[in-house]
Amino acid sequence: MSSFEADQKTAVQTINAEIEALKILRDTLNESLTQSLDLLQKATGRVIVTGMGKSGHIGKKIVASLASTGTPAFFVHPAEASHGDLGMITQNDVVIAISNSGESKELVDIVYYCKRFDIPLIAMTKNPNSSLGKAAMVVLPLPNTGEACPLGLAPTSSSTATLVLGDVLTTCLIERRGFTKEDFNIRHPGGKLGAILKHVGDLMHVGAEMPVLNENVEMQEAVLEMSRKRLGCVGFVDEKGLLTGILTDGDLRRKFSGDTLHTPAKDLMTRNPVTITKGALSVEAIKLMNERKITNLFVVENGYPVGTIHIHDLLGQGVA
Repeated sequence: MSSFEADQKTAVQTINAEIEALKILRDTLNESLTQSLDLLQKATGRVIVTGMGKSGHIGKKIVASLASTGTPAFFVHPAEASHGDLGMITQNDVVIAISNSGESKELVDIVYYCKRFDIPLIAMTKNPNSSLGKAAMVVLPLPNTGEACPLGLAPTSSSTATLVLGDVLTTCLIERRGFTKEDFNIRHPGGKLGAILKHVGDLMHVGAEMPVLNENVEMQEAVLEMSRKRLGCVGFVDEKGLLTGILTDGDLRRKFSGDTLHTPAKDLMTRNPVTITKGALSVEAIKLMNERKITNLFVVENGYPVGTIHIHDLLGQGVA
């Protein structure tokens, strides 16, 4: 057996073991899920997640997912809690304590604190009859299977199952709260994700930057306007100010000749151009441009042009 074949065998065994743990997690979901979600949704404070070692690392990811999707949450390290950080937990909070065995001695002080001040405690553990399980208001059971690790010791299947259970809580709360893409954007203003979720109205050119002329102007004025505004297009409006057409630099290359300089723009413009609203997401704008093979969109409200957006405006923000 080659080195790759041996590695591949171990890899497949690991993946299969973790898949099996997730299947068990899926098939053993019970009313404790709804009970936990009720506690989390009704909390007027924050969700406090705690755990030691690998459970703590997974707990931090759960916190990040909750906080970014509308559920205020933060992580409290069990050891730090015993040295003053218990004061970060209030009676309005809900605590999720993670322990594979349910016997992590580092959790003792947090568990006692929750019991003393009637703070709802949710346990994630393989052993509902453990000290943690018995102390908790609700137990979210983890699959009681072995680890994918060849030694059966390193947290592998258990940490994967805990991570997925945290994702389950997150996605269920997204549904319950009616959390939207716009809400998500507010919490993700940076990076490519933030750019994708920006609205067209955040990126469009407005006012004097917008290349717009009356449809009755001659083509020479349209050419000058396109050169001045440098967006590769000109929009045209009727006497009421409604958008009636567009002329792009591509149109000029195809249609322009010396005889067209004094031709009314309305005779050469493309009527009923593709438009978008300022409330649309930037990712929707670039999807529309790609589908229609265009590089400009006029932004309209009730037929009136309020802005222009160019594909470079989107690419410059990392939307692709």
